[in-house]
Amino acid sequence: MASKFFLSLVFAFLGFLSRASGVVDIACERLDVSTCAYAVSSLGLRCLLEKQIKRAGLQEVLVCQTSRIEAEGIKNYIESDVCIKACQLNRYAVGISTDSLLDAKFIRKLCSMECYNSCPNIVDLYFNLAAGEGVYLPNLCENNKKKVVRRELVVTSPAKFQAANSPAEPPV
Repeated sequence: MASKFFLSLVFAFLGFLSRASGVVDIACERLDVSTCAYAVSSLGLRCLLEKQIKRAGLQEVLVCQTSRIEAEGIKNYIESDVCIKACQLNRYAVGISTDSLLDAKFIRKLCSMECYNSCPNIVDLYFNLAAGEGVYLPNLCENNKKKVVRRELVVTSPAKFQAANSPAEPPV
């Protein structure tokens, strides 16, 4: 636990240095696999984990690679653990895919105030992934909120209406 905290402090400090002095440039291929996913290189390209086969096909390892996907206005950035947790992401996610946009639980987390309003790097990534599929992320979030409200009404309503709709005693 303490080592994760220390590691988070080190990366936060490196992020500060990279913004303050421009000395530390992030190259995806030099990042550790534990910080690769959701990072952005100094060129503004997204980093991603990929599987590679080593030792004559007997060992599969993860390596950090530079993708061809550009981050909008973001450079030299390693995503914070706070945002990874708030958006319910996995640092060891391999590749970049739109599959998660089909998962209602993931969409709820992505569209939550903690993620959507506080993690612009992640929102930018999924905004562009959604756009590539012809979906406007703010509309997806809005529709998801409406579905949750409707679902809550459906879940709570039957019990209330059952009591109100039960047949009354016939008059005597």
